[in-house]
Amino acid sequence: MHTAPPARVLVVDDDPTVAEVVAGYLDRAGLAVDRAADGPGALEKAAAFRPDLVVLDLMLPGMDGLEVCRRLRAAGPVAVIMLTARGDEDDRILGLELGADDYVTKPFSPRELVLRVESVLRRAQVRAAAGPALAPPLRAAGLTLDPVARRATKDGVELALTVREFDLLAFLLRHPGRACGREELMREVWGWEFGDLSTVTVHVRRLRSKVEDDPARPRLIQTVWGVGYRFEVPAEGGPGHA
Repeated sequence: MHTAPPARVLVVDDDPTVAEVVAGYLDRAGLAVDRAADGPGALEKAAAFRPDLVVLDLMLPGMDGLEVCRRLRAAGPVAVIMLTARGDEDDRILGLELGADDYVTKPFSPRELVLRVESVLRRAQVRAAAGPALAPPLRAAGLTLDPVARRATKDGVELALTVREFDLLAFLLRHPGRACGREELMREVWGWEFGDLSTVTVHVRRLRSKVEDDPARPRLIQTVWGVGYRFEVPAEGGPGHA
């Protein structure tokens, strides 16, 4: 029997206490952990350590976390969970736009962060293991999603979706015309049984900005007040599998 090597996580935070606590919890969860205290150090460690996931503080000296995230994503695929100060919504949205998979607001529970890390890693493993027969392309309203290639287009033009945006759109496409609660979306798309529901709201807002002709008047991803969201298929074309 060969056991798989532990997933590698790089913790980037200039606060040594936070970094030590987070690294300790992740290590006890069975993950291989390395640490960096600033942006250049994070990029250097990432090149050598080749992490599966980076826990990245936004407020770093010199090179901020957004620039580090941008450079990490440019270098190759890697999952990123951002640590943000409560209320920094603009930075949080920009981080998601740059490709962060998730964010956790400070102060946070280290146990919750470990659950978030495990959730992101688990979903990445599921995506890697999925075969073409299990994930046929989805088509609706000019949108085409290929879950195997992780590629999405609108009217033939490729969409720059983050990992979570892609998964969220795929879930909505698989359930057209049905009102999906934010709790359900958090459970099915994020794999969380609990968490900040504003995470869903932020992702829906970002997704609308990329798939709607007029994000201020969404026709595809509609709000169902008191419930959540519904993917509405225009009358001229229904969803389907290739």
